[in-house]
Amino acid sequence: MIIELGHFALVLALAVAAVQMVLPAWGAHTRDARLMQAAEPAALTQLALLSLAFAALTYAYVTSDFSVENVWANSHSAKPLIYKISGVWGNHEGSMLLWVLILALFGAAVALFGGNLPPSLRANALAVQAAIALAFLLFIIFSSNPFVRIPLQPEGRGLNPILQDPALAFHPPFLYAGYVGLSMAFSFAIAALIEGRTDAAWARWVRPWTLAAWVCLTLGIAMGSWWAYYELGWGGWWFWDPVENASFMPWLAATALLHSALVMEKREALKVWTILLAILAFSLSLMGTFLVRSGILTSVHAFAVDPARGVFILAILVVLIGGALVLYAWRAPQLQQGGLFAPISREGALVLNNVLLTVACGTVFVGTLYPLALESVTGDKISVGPPYFNLTFGPLMLPLLLAMPLGPFLAWKRGDLLGALQRLLAAAGIALLALTVTLALTWRGPWLAPFGIALGVWVVAGALSEWVARVKLFSAPLADSFYRARGLPRAAYGTMLAHAGVGVAVIGIVATTAWQSEAVLSMKPGDSAHIAGYELAFRGVAPGRGPNYQDQIGLLTVTRAGAPVTELSPAKRTYDAPRQTTSEAGIHVAWRGDLYAVLGDELADGAFVVRLYFNPLVRLIWLGALVMALGGALSLSDRRLRIGAPRRARRRALAAPSPAE
Repeated sequence: MIIELGHFALVLALAVAAVQMVLPAWGAHTRDARLMQAAEPAALTQLALLSLAFAALTYAYVTSDFSVENVWANSHSAKPLIYKISGVWGNHEGSMLLWVLILALFGAAVALFGGNLPPSLRANALAVQAAIALAFLLFIIFSSNPFVRIPLQPEGRGLNPILQDPALAFHPPFLYAGYVGLSMAFSFAIAALIEGRTDAAWARWVRPWTLAAWVCLTLGIAMGSWWAYYELGWGGWWFWDPVENASFMPWLAATALLHSALVMEKREALKVWTILLAILAFSLSLMGTFLVRSGILTSVHAFAVDPARGVFILAILVVLIGGALVLYAWRAPQLQQGGLFAPISREGALVLNNVLLTVACGTVFVGTLYPLALESVTGDKISVGPPYFNLTFGPLMLPLLLAMPLGPFLAWKRGDLLGALQRLLAAAGIALLALTVTLALTWRGPWLAPFGIALGVWVVAGALSEWVARVKLFSAPLADSFYRARGLPRAAYGTMLAHAGVGVAVIGIVATTAWQSEAVLSMKPGDSAHIAGYELAFRGVAPGRGPNYQDQIGLLTVTRAGAPVTELSPAKRTYDAPRQTTSEAGIHVAWRGDLYAVLGDELADGAFVVRLYFNPLVRLIWLGALVMALGGALSLSDRRLRIGAPRRARRRALAAPSPAE
């Protein structure tokens, strides 16, 4: 009965989405306040219905109801509870239900907290949001229904073993929140195009929703990278996999959108470009959904599903993205242009940021889709791997990172480049010191890596220099500096943290890419190996047992300069259902890097293949991502960002004549 109730709630949500799409939009067109007000209860009702449907599916998983085909295909009664719950979104149908649930959550948030929005803008934005929900609810109900019944089965087939991991319990919800959160920027952009008017207030309304999506997307990508690092047993953190790229491209576009919206808010410039970025960011999210679920990719991250579903999603892409771009081409020329500014200015620095980020996104887009396009046209299969991305993406990041500390020191409209450089002399000195020390420690090469470390230090020191300058730490009494530090907006601290996080991540990326050590050995009990100053003694293999798997555990004793360090236990794990074997890495974490061991297959002579890696400073990659997300969350918590200016801007908007007058 609960399953039928969930299915009924899903169908009702479809009907409510249709009402929310039509009535508020018609009300905004006819200036009928009653019809526009229908958007709020409809958005809240849609969220309630989808929450009920999602709860019903979760109940089926927790109780192991194998009369539901989705539960039977993706769960097992012996699974731990956390993996029964995460199994709800560890499959195509359940993940799409989570997708529309988060979509409804963002729409309901606008309905609840969007009281400072102009009524027509809010009505149109919620109508567009409902149109997206309607499209995906049709897809779920007619092509990917998670509530299909089958004859009761005695046991389920189980969840893919590589998904039975704590990181995979949290990675998809954060990633979907980032994907779907960009739908609000898209909806606001379409609403602005419908009304034919954008201003600083519009940019201020869009930024919090984009920032929330950016924070979630940052965390989701970082969790996915961390999971791939320790679960897949390959010793790396990023492979430029097409599905990895599918989440990275919207992140790049969202980062550009945040900076472009700032220019629009402060100077009412880049209006047309900001609208286009809002459309493109969500379009890339939809494209990622298509890549993962169309069956055209072979990836550990992808859902292998019926390609017919991919055609359905492709149709959604054509309608939503194509319709948005047609509307943009029609209405964008009518939008009033903003103020002018000099190339050397805060606006100029942010434009450079946008150009580099969007070109970088374009290079990733080409490298990801070119093999698919070529195969569809000629039938030839090629692969575009890390060498292409490293040679195209990396050089674009160099000027971006060099310019990043300069932007905050440039004035709006017209800046003083020499003055900004003078205020960054200390940061330059710290970066030069880091370069000198790194060159001295790594004189055998590679030669470019120390410059990469110095670049990361330059970004971190630049963020710190901005704080020092804003609180006048060395040019005013300490008490005054403390008072200024307390008075700085949380958004300012958030920006500095986010920029510093980029620098920290760059240091980790450069260090682990340039100086990773690797050894692949055949080891018998009693054999030893050396890597990065560590000595590892192989003591053999022991059996182990988990709640729904069996382990074959390798035993490695680690010493350094004769002193004991730790014990590593890499394992080969075989799950009961489905019968599948995974590798569990043994990792020792130290301040200078990770010692990483993977147990391979047993050879004919009784020896085992053991792969050893040393990844220097690799943890800084995820620490940097965490600092970036923390900075974004801190900015989002600033009440002035979310409430203060929109109300003032709303009064100005209400006082201005409408386009129809």
